Amino acid sequence: MERSRPTLDRRGAKCHDRVGGGLFQRPWQVVSPLQRNSSPLENEASRRRRRRRMHSISSAVKRRLRLRPRCLPLASPATAPRCGCSSYGAREAVGSHDSLLLRLQSGPALTEVRRLHAALLVRGYRRSTVLAAQLVRAYASLRDGGLWHAVRVFDGMLTRNSFAWNAVIKGLVDAGRFSEALQWYWDMVRDGSVVADRFTYPPVLKACAALGVVELGRKVQENVEADIARGITKNNVFVQCALVDMFAKCGCLGEARNVFESMEVRDLATWTAMIGGTAHGGDWFEVMTLLKRMKLEGFWPDSMIFATVIPACGKVKELRTGMALHGCAVKCGVGDDICVPNALVDMYCKCARLDMAASLFWSIDHKDIISWSTIIAGHSQNRRYHVSVSLFTEMVASGVKPNSTTLASILPSLSELRLSRYGKEIHCFSLRNGLEHSEFLVSALIDFYGRQGSIREAEIVFEFAPKNDLVVLNSMIGGYVVNEDTESALRLLRALPQEGFRPDRVTVASVLPLCNQHSRLLQGKELHAYAIRHNISSCCSVSNALTDMYCKCGCLELAIKSFLLMTERNTVTYNTLISSLGKHGHAEQAFILFDLMKRDGVSPDKVTFVALLSCCSHEGLIDKGLCFYDSMLRDYNISPDKEHYSCIVDLYSRSGRLDDAWNFIANLQEVPEIDVLGCLLSAYREHNRMDIAELVAERIFEQNPNDPGYHILLSNIYASAGMWSEVTRIRTMIEERSLKKRTGNSLI
Repeated sequence: MERSRPTLDRRGAKCHDRVGGGLFQRPWQVVSPLQRNSSPLENEASRRRRRRRMHSISSAVKRRLRLRPRCLPLASPATAPRCGCSSYGAREAVGSHDSLLLRLQSGPALTEVRRLHAALLVRGYRRSTVLAAQLVRAYASLRDGGLWHAVRVFDGMLTRNSFAWNAVIKGLVDAGRFSEALQWYWDMVRDGSVVADRFTYPPVLKACAALGVVELGRKVQENVEADIARGITKNNVFVQCALVDMFAKCGCLGEARNVFESMEVRDLATWTAMIGGTAHGGDWFEVMTLLKRMKLEGFWPDSMIFATVIPACGKVKELRTGMALHGCAVKCGVGDDICVPNALVDMYCKCARLDMAASLFWSIDHKDIISWSTIIAGHSQNRRYHVSVSLFTEMVASGVKPNSTTLASILPSLSELRLSRYGKEIHCFSLRNGLEHSEFLVSALIDFYGRQGSIREAEIVFEFAPKNDLVVLNSMIGGYVVNEDTESALRLLRALPQEGFRPDRVTVASVLPLCNQHSRLLQGKELHAYAIRHNISSCCSVSNALTDMYCKCGCLELAIKSFLLMTERNTVTYNTLISSLGKHGHAEQAFILFDLMKRDGVSPDKVTFVALLSCCSHEGLIDKGLCFYDSMLRDYNISPDKEHYSCIVDLYSRSGRLDDAWNFIANLQEVPEIDVLGCLLSAYREHNRMDIAELVAERIFEQNPNDPGYHILLSNIYASAGMWSEVTRIRTMIEERSLKKRTGNSLI
């Protein structure tokens, strides 16, 4: 029997090339009885008969091979026979090798790749590193459908080249599995058998940018510089462009600028990365400067630059700059490229200009799925939930098939409208069409079920979801927080390090609302300390959550200290602190903070004026409150809601001006809601104004005749005035209608 040949395993140790072992496993290959050693007890005649029988079989096989028609080679032979070929002729063996190589390089589908994999095994190319590496790349390029096969083939390779390593890393990045991609890169560095090249670093740096791990990005940059210093590689424009993009997306514009300025040659992708990062940082003057420099160096802005910069304008609410870029895109002749209108629709939606977004959307001749997803998400973000659902229905009716992004965009609207049945239909559609593996959609489904109070359904979705994405884990934590399941949320938070994840700013901002009670203030401070240690306390959402927690726990000094340390403030920041200062009787400080808000260029919203009007109401500052109300209408064009009406009624009532309060309600263009009328009815009880109290009560009972609370309030008003016959009438009415007031609960 032929002895096994010693080879090297993946760790470099000697091993034997066993039949069917390693990468190209052939379980059907067995040892024939004819190959076994003869027994030493056999006599000479028996040996002769065996030799004659073997000779006859061999001759028959050779005759059959000679009679078999030769197959035409799949590719022209170009090189000498290679090691590991089967018993075909040299030209046919070489042709088969080259044809397999060409077919693997052509980007075939999964079934074709598996067929080529089988052909590679059958034709005996078990040791071809080139073919094995191309097979890894072919599987990895199929993303989730082939990554598992790519890793299996890679693990079975006796010798691995940089091409195979790069293929797996790029496949993981393309599939959105960034943490795994970085782990493979560091495994490659520790392995030491191959050196990272210009094809390795761009996907690795892209993974760093996606995860926001700038420290790891700096270590990768050190490896690049070390390779250049040792002469292993040279400066490469693709690697430098990836560095610029990574630093820019991580907010390190200074380091991005250093790499950008050090580049001897810059391509359009480099300019796009630098301009996009600067736009995300909000330095619009620098954005315009870079655009002018780019033109001077001979580069004309293309559609990708506009598609990168315009959404950043929407993110920071720079409507004027976005409109200027809109005009610039039209002048440059790229206004009709589909990515540019899509970016403009997104920008106008984020700037709350839904009229312009809708007008631009309907002017697009050939709308793609991104166009529909953007306009649906834009209306949902602006609380136009019914319009969002109507657009989704129209999209489906027009024959456009929704993808995972579209489904994730419509779920928040269904959640707000309490259309749980339709949300479940979306879930079923995603399962039927194989979209359940999208982390974005899984996260939206968990959030949908959590907000519907169906925490068990959310847990089932989470149970079957891939656990390799922090976004999914954050959604599950958020679901527990919404349903006030403190223990489950904190338990999952503690489990994150065990799963190999580090809580990020979304995690911390989601969990901090659980600490809004004084009994959990210590845990809130622990989260604050964690945020400081991991450099996420400066994030606006985290700082807002910290300020809100300290305010609700009564620690105003800590809330103000957190506010003063913030480098970025938005409307939510000011609203939280203004409201808390007013509730604690610090109206003057709240007014000063509002002036600071205007000086910082932060636009107030409806919540801001509710907080200001409440401050004036509690302090009895009726004239100042009316000035704020007029400013809201005149200067900021904000339409008042029932909360604003209630504040004005309360403002008049606390000052004893009940007639003015009644006139204010009577002059409203729309019918006042029951909450506003209830606020006025309570004021009449305090001032014993029975003449108007009965009129207000009649209007309340017309809107909601089955609310026992207002019936009891009117009964108490009659009792205070000594009108016992009316008290008896109201009590009888309550009994006849079987109205029962909900009993309260006490913590004692």
